[in-house]
Amino acid sequence: MPLRSGGLDAHGATHVGKVRTINEDQFLIASLMKLVEIEQTSLPDTKLGHLTGPGRAALLIVADGVGGLQAGEKASETALENVVRYVTQAMRCYYTVDEAAEERFIEELRTAVMRTHEDVQQEGEEHPDRTGMATTLTLVKVVNRRAYVVQVGDSRCYLFRDGELSQITRDQTIAQDLVDQGVMSQVTAEHSPFSHILSSAIGGTASPEVYTLDLHTGDMLLLSTDGLTKHVSNVELREQLGSPDSAEAICNRLVQMALDGGGSDNVTVVVARVLEPPVED
Repeated sequence: MPLRSGGLDAHGATHVGKVRTINEDQFLIASLMKLVEIEQTSLPDTKLGHLTGPGRAALLIVADGVGGLQAGEKASETALENVVRYVTQAMRCYYTVDEAAEERFIEELRTAVMRTHEDVQQEGEEHPDRTGMATTLTLVKVVNRRAYVVQVGDSRCYLFRDGELSQITRDQTIAQDLVDQGVMSQVTAEHSPFSHILSSAIGGTASPEVYTLDLHTGDMLLLSTDGLTKHVSNVELREQLGSPDSAEAICNRLVQMALDGGGSDNVTVVVARVLEPPVED
C-alpha cells in the first residue's frame, strides 16, 4: 500500500529480474508517528484518539545485498531490520530537529548506520556460509520537509525538481574513487569493470556519507538499486518522474522499463512525491 503520510506520496517495488534466481534487494517505506501509549486512565477510549498524531516524518530505504548464494539476501534483510530499529530509538530527534540540533541528529543517523554495519559483520562471523556478506544501504529520513540522506555503497538517491534531475548521492565504487582522484574520466568510469565494485559497504568497510536538502511541494525523490540504472537512462528517469501520475504508477513503470531493458540484475525502486503541507486548524 502506498504511503500517503509524512508529507509524501510514496511507493516501492522490487523484482528479481530476468537473470538472477534470488532477489537480494530490499526496500522499506515507513511513516513515523507521534505516539503516546496509555497505561492507565479514567478517560473513555473515545477521548484518546487525539493522542496519536498524524505522520509528520517518513523513512525510505533501499538495500542491495552482495555475497553470493543467499548471503546477500540475508545481509540486506539484516541491515533493514536493524537500521529501522536504531533510527526508531533515535526518535527524540524527531521532536526537536532544528538548526541547533541538526548536527547531533545527523550524527545519530550515522551512528545508527554504523551499528547496523557491525550487526551485519557479526552475522557473517557467526555463520560460515555468510562470511563476507555485505549490502548497500541508502536511507532517507524526511522530517518537516527536510531530507536527511545517508548512503553506503552505490544504491542511489535522486531529486527531481522543476524538470531537472539531480543525483544526490555519490557512488561509493572503485571507479568513482578513481574519477575523484583524477585518474579516470566519468565517461570511462561508466563502462569500467570497477563501476560495480564497492569501495564502501555495510558489512565490508563502511563509510557513511550524509546529505541534507530542503524539499519543496512537487519535488520527487527516487531511490534505486543499480538494477534500475543499468538499464534506464537519466533521460528516461527524468521523463518518468515528470509525469503527473501517482508515485505507485511511476514506480511500477520504472521497474518494467528495467526488465524490458534486459533485467540483468535485481531491481528495486522507491518513488516519493512531496505533497502540499497540511492546513493547520
